[in-house]
Amino acid sequence: MKNEHWLITLQKVFYPVLAIIGIPSNLLTFLIFWRRNCGLSPSCRCYMMAIAVADTMVLIQIVILELILKVYTEEPFWSRKPWCMIRDVLTYGSYNTSVWLVVCFTIERFVAIRAVRVKPKICTKKYTLSLIVAVFFCAHLLAIPYIWSNESKPMNGTNRFKCVYNAELPKRHVDGMVWFQYTLVYIIPLVIIYTLNGFILKQICESNKVHGEMRQKRQSFSAFVMVKNQRLKSVVLLVSISMTFSYLCTTRFVTQILIKTVHYDIDRNDYSKGINIAADIGTMLDLTNAAVNMYLYACTQSRFREEIIQLIKSINPHKHDGLQTKIPVVSRMLSSNHIPRLG
Repeated sequence: MKNEHWLITLQKVFYPVLAIIGIPSNLLTFLIFWRRNCGLSPSCRCYMMAIAVADTMVLIQIVILELILKVYTEEPFWSRKPWCMIRDVLTYGSYNTSVWLVVCFTIERFVAIRAVRVKPKICTKKYTLSLIVAVFFCAHLLAIPYIWSNESKPMNGTNRFKCVYNAELPKRHVDGMVWFQYTLVYIIPLVIIYTLNGFILKQICESNKVHGEMRQKRQSFSAFVMVKNQRLKSVVLLVSISMTFSYLCTTRFVTQILIKTVHYDIDRNDYSKGINIAADIGTMLDLTNAAVNMYLYACTQSRFREEIIQLIKSINPHKHDGLQTKIPVVSRMLSSNHIPRLG
């Protein structure tokens, strides 16, 4: 029996664990933001719920239906027509949605913090929901050209099929699709995220200077601190989401550009080539982004942690019945001034 490459063994463990951890956490995130505001604005909550839905789509369509089936079955269902042709439409569509929701959230937070005059028009629940629907629609619309990028071919001497790149496509067409896709989901988003985060951090530094001056002058200091703390929560949430996305996707961005341009005809199952190992590790890191957002929220938002604890407690409320029955009794005693004397 031929020895299995260590990276294949790792993927057989990694992707199921990623799905098991990521999908429930995204659903829990959606449920928490649906029930409570967690100290966030309505538009911010809409983005959090939309990102949770998009990340769940990524985990289902890419991690489960594509990658897990790839490492556990010899012939996944998408190896045959018509699934081979529409597979990339669904995978790229879900990934595009996830990326551009993060970009839109970054822009929305930038407007909320820096552009005060435009904020009442853009940072509203109605406008945000319309933009989210547009992102879902356009993300899948832009993935439709990939319906012609693959073809289903029979394996030599067997009745099995495999889904491969369409060899009849001209190289210019392939290069154009590759650069369009990676400009759409990597170059433009990274430029926007890094630029706007830089401006936001600059704004925070400037507000710290104003904070010091107002503290010395004692002018509206408490009100200023309240606004500053609210903005700081938004900035921490924004930076944790957008920068985590940026760091995790960089390796895949570089390796996929190399594979689909310089090494277009390479056998992706040949792990003797370093580019294949780097590409698969980059994919694992990139897809991790779809499963970690709940843990980022829990690490950065105290209100979100409180909601998680309350939700866990509500699953088994009997443990807290004693405490809940004592609280009304104490309340009635205090309201009737019936306070027992000591001694």
